[in-house]
Amino acid sequence: MELKKIAEWLNKYLDIEGIEDGSWNGLQVEGSDDVKKVALIVDSGIEPFKRCIDSGADLIIVHHGLFWKSADPSITRANKKKVKMLLNNNTSLYCAHLPLDRHRELGNNSQLLRVIGAKIKEEFLIEDKNISWIGEFDDEKEIKEIKEKLDKEIGNEVSKESRLLNFGKNKIERVGVCSGSASTSDFYKGVNKKVDLYITGEETDLYQQAKDNNINVIFGGHHATETLCVKALAEKISNKFQLETEFIDLPTGL
Repeated sequence: MELKKIAEWLNKYLDIEGIEDGSWNGLQVEGSDDVKKVALIVDSGIEPFKRCIDSGADLIIVHHGLFWKSADPSITRANKKKVKMLLNNNTSLYCAHLPLDRHRELGNNSQLLRVIGAKIKEEFLIEDKNISWIGEFDDEKEIKEIKEKLDKEIGNEVSKESRLLNFGKNKIERVGVCSGSASTSDFYKGVNKKVDLYITGEETDLYQQAKDNNINVIFGGHHATETLCVKALAEKISNKFQLETEFIDLPTGL
């Protein structure tokens, strides 16, 4: 399959121009014109790239790419090693950051809601565009059941369980999600949206805030909560282009 056709489809399907982002989304490194296998990962890095190349991938799709608008773009030091590795193996790199967090079908946040059995109700974390969603259950779910479902789906050999701040209702109806990392202000946006449960990745110091506002919080891990989009995209690409795809997980425990 032609690299150009895959990249053009990804650009459109993921709507990479649809939201301002700190990442340079799209095709970041151009390798072989002919793609026979696609590997999907969460983070760029020497070890992740080596694993993908060793798997026989011609194209790597990553959530956290090589090039960021706030970072030095020079191809030196670690950047030189990573770019050289890709070019020497004729391997392409495609990145989608916020477009893969916010995508309604297979984004990290919509997938988090799917895992726990909630349905998208409205937009959440809106700046220029929303990057997440509020979900609701048809029938209220116990907080313990929700945590168990998350741990089963995104737990890994490094981090077996998510962490729960159990300060709210036992029966949950309304959930706000933010994969990866979130700020304290993001939590308060959930408070203002009257969520019973707030799910995010990285642990931040929300203990007293959650307790004072009687809201449950689940920290699932930055990496773990962001594996969902690339897993779902691997299946989508496989079905769309009849290509071999592989999700390669390198858990960080963070």
